Amino acid sequence: MKLSMMKTSLSGMIIKLARFSPIAIGKTAEIKYKHMRPTSMAWYFVLLLTFLGFSSSAQQQQLRAEKIGNRIDVYIGSLFFTSYRFSPDEKYPFFYPVNGPSGASVTSMRNGTYPHHSSLFFGCDKVNGGNYWQEGLERGQILSIREDLLISEGNEIKIQNECIWTRPGAEAPIKDIRVITISAPESGVFQIDFDIQLQMLEDVYIEKTNHSFFSARVDPDLAVVNGGTLLNAEGEAGEEGTFGAKSAWMDFYGNRKDGKEGLAILQHPDNKWYPAPWFTRDYGFFSPTPMYWPEDDKGIRLSKGEEVNLSYRVLVHEGDSDAARIQEKFDDYANEK
Repeated sequence: MKLSMMKTSLSGMIIKLARFSPIAIGKTAEIKYKHMRPTSMAWYFVLLLTFLGFSSSAQQQQLRAEKIGNRIDVYIGSLFFTSYRFSPDEKYPFFYPVNGPSGASVTSMRNGTYPHHSSLFFGCDKVNGGNYWQEGLERGQILSIREDLLISEGNEIKIQNECIWTRPGAEAPIKDIRVITISAPESGVFQIDFDIQLQMLEDVYIEKTNHSFFSARVDPDLAVVNGGTLLNAEGEAGEEGTFGAKSAWMDFYGNRKDGKEGLAILQHPDNKWYPAPWFTRDYGFFSPTPMYWPEDDKGIRLSKGEEVNLSYRVLVHEGDSDAARIQEKFDDYANEK
């Protein structure tokens, strides 16, 4: 087909589509379309679609990320959101800071009483005699061996990280592969999807421990002891109401500037042990962990070659749980995979 014929055909198709579009509704619009030349109409419609597409994408904040040494920095618009840190000198990889829409971090980074609380992280104690949670690399370490920045800009950031669980004088019991997806799905909400596959390199026994799996230590502004709120999906509040309770999600929020800001952790229903009971503390710590409540009250066994897939969603949000629609967002998350 000749180029001129293709242009005429394309223009005709666009005119037909335009006449049936919402924009063409009304007598005035109909007259305008009838009196426009095909080529003019084609350009008009293309420009209109381009404008509508631009307007739609402009509503969603763009992200960018950069790998700098032993960390990956992530920006949402002009706001620095977080660094994913994987230094070989650290106990395990972790996120810090995790800045909310206000620009202040919703997590805290260690203190004299709890030096093993590194913001937002994944670890575990008492794994085949090793400690992959508390300070002391000689006791065990989750060591990053590969970090790939798969998507570095656009509507989302994607990171893949491979780690080996190692300690001197012992075989590595576990290798894990993490896929981290960061986005800003709507105004006032930042999102981290943390998907991890644990691969058992040998028979693994995890003794009963409260130090296990995906965890967050929130900023003092959000802690219950400082006037913040800890709330689960059933509406139970504080350490007294949530400790040991099984729940799909948990949210910590508190006063920030002229409003509220919080961090919620959601467990995906496909997770092994879902819904895991929560280890919670009013001073600002929470973690969905099955390891503190094993069925035999002693420990959990996993066989060599077994794979455990776990998925969590972190929502850093403005407002309280209701304003941020945490339950609605959990329902959406539950249907995604």
